[in-house]
Amino acid sequence: MALKKTDVVSNEAENESLSGKKAKAVFSANAKEKKILTTFSLEPSFKEELEAVFDDLGLGWSAGVRFALKEFYKKYGNN
Repeated sequence: MALKKTDVVSNEAENESLSGKKAKAVFSANAKEKKILTTFSLEPSFKEELEAVFDDLGLGWSAGVRFALKEFYKKYGNN
């Protein structure tokens, strides 16, 4: 007896996490420019301090890092 194959793709799309949906939106081809995933290392205490600053600004970790880099570039990019 053969088993009927179920549509797994549609079930996965319904159960996809919020972070998964955000990642697809960020890295999708519809974006005006492709994003580059970057990694770096920080001391845990320094990261906690940065997270607190970003939280005060109403930003998450990634948005805070992007904001800080943009501000740094504005200030020092013309030198």
